[in-house]
Parts: sequence; C-alpha cells; structure tokens
Amino acid sequence: MSSRQGYLQAGPNSYAKDCFRILKRSEISLLDGIWWIEGESFGAAVWKIPELNPPQLERIASLDGHVGKKLIISQQKKTKPPFMSRWFSDIYWKPLLPPLTLLLFLTVSLTSINHFSSSPPLASHFLKTASLITLPSAATTTTSTSTSRNSSNAPSSLAPVNGSASNPLNEELRRSRMAVCLVGGARRFELTGPSIVKNILQVYPNSDLFLHSNFDDKAFKFSLLKSVSRLASVRIIHPKLLPETLPQLRVLTAANSPNGIQGLLQYFNLVEGCLTMIQEFQTLKGFKYDWIIRTRVDGYWNAPLGPENFIPGHYLVPPGSTYGGLNDRLGIGDLNTSTVALSRLSLVPQLDAAGFHQLNSETAFKAQLTTQGVPFVTKRMPFCIVTDRRYEFPPKRFGVPVAALSSRGPLSGAKCRPCNPVCEGSCVGYVMKSLLKGWSWTPWGHGTLKLCDAHGGWGRGWEKIFDRFAGEELASGRKRISGLKEKQCVDDFNEMKKRAFKWDSPPVEEICRLGLGLN
Repeated sequence: MSSRQGYLQAGPNSYAKDCFRILKRSEISLLDGIWWIEGESFGAAVWKIPELNPPQLERIASLDGHVGKKLIISQQKKTKPPFMSRWFSDIYWKPLLPPLTLLLFLTVSLTSINHFSSSPPLASHFLKTASLITLPSAATTTTSTSTSRNSSNAPSSLAPVNGSASNPLNEELRRSRMAVCLVGGARRFELTGPSIVKNILQVYPNSDLFLHSNFDDKAFKFSLLKSVSRLASVRIIHPKLLPETLPQLRVLTAANSPNGIQGLLQYFNLVEGCLTMIQEFQTLKGFKYDWIIRTRVDGYWNAPLGPENFIPGHYLVPPGSTYGGLNDRLGIGDLNTSTVALSRLSLVPQLDAAGFHQLNSETAFKAQLTTQGVPFVTKRMPFCIVTDRRYEFPPKRFGVPVAALSSRGPLSGAKCRPCNPVCEGSCVGYVMKSLLKGWSWTPWGHGTLKLCDAHGGWGRGWEKIFDRFAGEELASGRKRISGLKEKQCVDDFNEMKKRAFKWDSPPVEEICRLGLGLN
C-alpha cells in the first residue's frame, strides 16, 4: 500500500462527525478548511488529507466511526493552496462556465455506465487504491476491506440504488440476472416460505430460485414453492456423514455448534453446493448472474428486500448475531464477491495455511472474506430466523435474545418465534445492554424489537398469534400445510418438477408420505 493524498467528503447527518473522529484518532493532521457541524442537518463537509503512509492508512481502516460528542461550528486554519489551485483561482474563469457546463452535460449524456455488471466494478478497484472516501448516504451502513478489522462508515457510492420504483437504476436492477440461493431445513417453512416468495422472489421477478436442502420429514413443506415461476434447480439430498480433514479440524471448532464440527461441515456443504448449482446452470445456459442472494429456508421476511442492498464489489451481510465474526445468515453480492462468500468448504485449507484455528461459523466467514480481499458491508435487514430452540430468559451476557415475530424490525437475522411479547420498550433496552455486543447482540433501538420468553416451547395458540400479525396472505401457507393431503402434496411437487430446469431429490411420493406420517 503506497502513501497518497486524497480528499474526504462527508454528510449529511453523522457521517462528517464520524470521519472527523477517525482522522483525529489516527493522529493525522488535516489540511485546508475543516467544517464540523452542530446538529443533524447540513449539506456536506470536505477535508483534504495529507500524504498518508501505510501505518496511518491501517489505523484509519481499523478505527470505528461511532458518533462522539456534538461538535460546534468552527473553521480551522487553511494552508496555502498549491500552484495549480492558485493559478486557477486567479484567472477570470466565469465566462468559461457556459461552455464548460455544456461540455460536462454532453460527456455525461454520451457516457453509458452499467452499474450492475458481473465483472469486477470500478468502485471495487477504486476503494482498494484510494486513501479514504466517505460520501452522503441515505441509510446507515458499515463497510470493511481486507485491511481492516472493524467496520467503518460506508461510502454512499456503496448504495447505487435508492428506494424509488421510478429510479432508472432501480429498474436496471430489476432487469439484471439474479439468483436466489435458498439453503437449510424446512422446519417452519409453512411460516417462512410465503414471506420469502413475497418479499424477495416477487420483488425481483427476473430472479431464479436455487433450493439446496437435506431430506427429512419436513421437506414436504417445500411443496409451497409451486407458486414460484422461475425454479432453476432443486436439490433435496439424503444427508451423509462428511469426512473431517485435518485442516478442517484445525480451523473449525465444535464449541457452541449443536452438532459439532460435522454440523458446520453439513451447513457449509449446503451453502457451497448451492454455488455449484448456480455455476452449472450458468454453464448450461451460457450466461453469468449479476447478483446472488443467499438466504436461509428458516428466514421470515416482514418487508421487501430493497434495491439499496445491492452494492457492486462488496458483500452485504446483516449486523448483529456476529459471534465474534460476521453474521452469516444472509448474504448479497455480485458474482465475484458471492463466489468467495459461498465457498465455505473449499476455502478452509487456505484459512489453515493463513494460520486461522478454532473458528466458529461466523469467524470463519469473516476470515474467508478478509483473506480473499472481499470488502464487506453491514446493513440492517427485515428478516429473522424462526427457531424452535429454547433459550434462557432473560438472556445473560452470552445468551441469545429471541424476538417476537410481531416486532417491527428490521431484525437482521435475530432468532425469533411467534409469541405474546413479555418484554417491550425500556425492558428491551435493559436486556440488550447486558449482552456482549460482539456476540449474540442485535440492533434494537427505536422500538424495533420485542422479546419472547423462549425458555419453554411455543405454547398453545401460537397459530392465532402468527395469523394475526402476518396477515391472510402469509398465513395461507401455514393453513395449507396443516390441511395438506398426500395427493395434493404429490401433485404440487410434480408441478414444480415440470417447471424446474434441474431436479434432484428422492421420489416425491416418498417426500410426501414421510412428511405426512403415512410411512
């Protein structure tokens, strides 16, 4: 990394303050004008930063951007501008404004830029070579590159699409090639499946669905996917014991994994297997996807996946539930970043060679991205993981909070279940502040989170609780599964098989009979 001079621009809201603190804490002097603002509304602030050596760049990259105390309006000293700046300011250039404006307009109009190419984007290369750039952003997001250990404030250039349906970039995203990779077991798919269809697949109608799951007595619930028009590939496989290699035994830990290292390998195999399915489909069809969304079968979505979450050259994950690494319950990226992120098994030997040992799934995931030079971004997402597991309440420092499915969210992949909340408002703050932030903690402010007492089972009446807040459309999946008959189950799967480009599963009759208890 070479030293370089650059500019830093920030605003509105807290970004200017964050960046100012980062520079101050890095012990780097600031040149030119400095403006820092009291309050939350202003246009922008610009700093020019001096030549930075590698240690200084490392310090900038590793510092967080938490907003400190409010800063008052001030203006610091200005240095003598360089020769070119003085020359330009001395000339009488106002008559040049009209032709320059016309030239700029023609340049922009005639330049066609594809923000959603599957090739490595310019933004990715730029962020690896520039000193530090932070621009205004409409949403709170954090980012990190391979040189940083902690996330810092994300440039707005990392969010190229806003939420407006009429925005041309939004429309371009909707037209781009997109793969949705759905992995995991169908334990509560009657609750989560309709929400995934509504809030992801129907939002992006050009997306192709890839399903990779183990065969068990819950797999019959996948018949709910018969409404999906673009079924690319389905694999429902008999789980087999995977060999545990020496690199895997060194890199991974069985601690806090319900099924030990074998459980991690089974999960990694489902994730990377989905990538293999996507690559095979691309080869057969002769194209490449622009985007890959990797989400879990047991994820319940209470709002649509917005276009602002597609960030070229970066891999997006939710904040919270990090367990010392990165939340691996959802990932969104272009083809290049997703290929690294989904290679959960094949990159373990490289982690071993890099000296990583005793990692859980989340820390292994973070090491996977950083060792391969993939920048990551964290952003709150409107989904949670529906769980039947029981957890102590109230959770202690390393405990797991379980959100009520009726929470407004976004829950960013926190564990959840349908319940009558026992903890709301100030109670939530008391509980969450007791949790270790780098472990099971999840964002909870502004009334977005309600908590269940999950030390026991779901209890009676959970169906009515779910139907009440989910609404008739999303509750229809639960009602359909509860009254499903064998013939309808088989017919639904056969209809899915006709539409799927590739299908690999046990006989659908076997899937239905096992799930309905007819064997």
